Amino acid sequence: MTAAQPTDGPLVDRYGRVARDLRVSLTDKCNLRCTYCMPAEGLPWLAGPQLLTDAEIVRLVRVAVRDLGVTEVRFTGGEPLIRPGLVGIVTEVAALEPRPRISLTTNGIGLARLAPTLRAAGLDRVNVSLDTLDAGRFTRLTRRDRLADVLAGLAGATAAGLTPVKVNTVLMRGVNDDEAPALLRFALDHGYELRFIEQMPLDAQHGWDRAAMVTAEEILAALRTTFDLRPDSAERGAAPAETWLVDGGPARVGVIASVTRPFCGDCDRTRLTADGQVRACLFATEESDLRGALRAGADDAEIARRWRTAMWGKRAGHGIDDPTFLQPARPMSAIGG
Repeated sequence: MTAAQPTDGPLVDRYGRVARDLRVSLTDKCNLRCTYCMPAEGLPWLAGPQLLTDAEIVRLVRVAVRDLGVTEVRFTGGEPLIRPGLVGIVTEVAALEPRPRISLTTNGIGLARLAPTLRAAGLDRVNVSLDTLDAGRFTRLTRRDRLADVLAGLAGATAAGLTPVKVNTVLMRGVNDDEAPALLRFALDHGYELRFIEQMPLDAQHGWDRAAMVTAEEILAALRTTFDLRPDSAERGAAPAETWLVDGGPARVGVIASVTRPFCGDCDRTRLTADGQVRACLFATEESDLRGALRAGADDAEIARRWRTAMWGKRAGHGIDDPTFLQPARPMSAIGG
């Protein structure tokens, strides 16, 4: 017998998972053009009227926190630092009761300047994407000569107290897969927490090739050429990263193996795109429109009802290994991580 969808309470699905972590994309635009994400010329960006306004974003987050049990809010993009109203949005979300934990995933460009202001507004911590320490390679990967800005952003985040500062790295075969030990040494030397992420089928070009992906096992093997890694006994919970103690600890390194070691059974995330669509899964092919409901005059109770319905239909897993798997039409830059 299939359980009935709850009419109140938190965001639960048919498999008993509870979504307490909200990822909010603030824009689909980005000031880099990473080769594994989008073409050099960029993408057709969402028109201004399609985007949620600052007030609409805050209202939806308020419903999620107050009525739907969300306790973690992460702002993403595209690149969230280019959203003009970012500081104001963070300020208002930090004032919610109960107050959620607030984080930001960014490429780091501009973070050195904004970090103190964001910290004062209520931002708790940041994740910064960094795939290489080589300036020439960075330029080839991102099509922009901005490595110095990213490194300054990392240092600025630490100085502002946006800790723990986490670094997200995607290794690509024949591109930067020789840098794993150097990236970990860099993170250890600066007190950052490094997370390697398996490349996922979320590129705008739909050119992802599993055979070209550097797997979790390969990442760990590369790290073990330089470091002693021991399994971390700490409870993982719904965290996407498996972690290992480095040279006996306390420093740790994580691997997010979304493809080869999926963690769908423990997923606690719900996603809101920059144009107000709820996505139950990063790889979902369906979306539920909250922007239209907002602009049609729906009250908070109706918004909450629609959100619960969207999450109730969440699938058991992303199905990347299923022969019928279809890559989402939206790329990562339009979904938000």
